[in-house]
Amino acid sequence: VQLQASGGGLVQAGGSLRLACAASGSFFRIDTMRWYRQAPGKQRELVASITSGGRTTNYADFVKGRFTISRDSTENMVYLQMNSLKIEDSAVYYCNADIKRDIALNWYGYWGQGTLVTVSS
Repeated sequence: VQLQASGGGLVQAGGSLRLACAASGSFFRIDTMRWYRQAPGKQRELVASITSGGRTTNYADFVKGRFTISRDSTENMVYLQMNSLKIEDSAVYYCNADIKRDIALNWYGYWGQGTLVTVSS
């Protein structure tokens, strides 16, 4: 199982980016999917999460009203629409997903490789 994140880049403050993360490989089911971020010298922090089927979303206070998480379960994708970007949003963004590879196995958290978002003034 692999998670592949994409969509990062350089953007001016106030601009927008859309991150995408695709799950591939052989698995039984994907449950909650999340976006984390880690800025240089800081701990990794949870940005947003979305449950299976997109029924429930949660956001960190610092992105509420600016970021939107969504998913396409048919394509095993999760997205993060980031609007009104601030300089302090600059970080490597990682996708994370709870995946059951087989009905007989436990859930396991998988990580993508990260995509760099740089917000300039």
